[in-house]
Amino acid sequence: MIDLRELTQDDARAVRRIYSGRSVRFLGRGVMGGDEATTYVGNALIWSTHQPRLRYVLGVDVDGDLVGVVKLNVTGGVGRLSYILRQNTWGRGYATGAVSGLLAFAFGPLTLPAVHAKHQVQNRASGRVLLKAGFTHTDTAHGLSSYVVKHTGELTSAGCVREGNR
Repeated sequence: MIDLRELTQDDARAVRRIYSGRSVRFLGRGVMGGDEATTYVGNALIWSTHQPRLRYVLGVDVDGDLVGVVKLNVTGGVGRLSYILRQNTWGRGYATGAVSGLLAFAFGPLTLPAVHAKHQVQNRASGRVLLKAGFTHTDTAHGLSSYVVKHTGELTSAGCVREGNR
């Protein structure tokens, strides 16, 4: 079962594994080191306490294994979604499930009217994930494909976000 949850201090090692190998190929960055992973998790914990909360960095947990991260940044009343999964978990529906869960959270408790996402044109798999989750392709420019999904009043996923043990 896919569960979206707050990151905990103990997740730095798993986050480092997520931001490695082919998973970072289209991100415009290199592999994440240990210190960077610790800082990343620390920042996620800090952002989780901000009121109003504008950044959600949530772990994608599959049966107790942190396999990815989904992020939602809220700016100007709309969301911008991104995600990354550990390479050895690709092709199992986890990305689509995590994105769908985050959309349910964005349109449910957060009551956002729309969520946007982008991916590198060469990363066709990310485009397929976004389309499966309900996004519509809106534009391709400067090597990026842009997408949007607008709140229609219908939610297809539970969108549960679980608090982590801090």
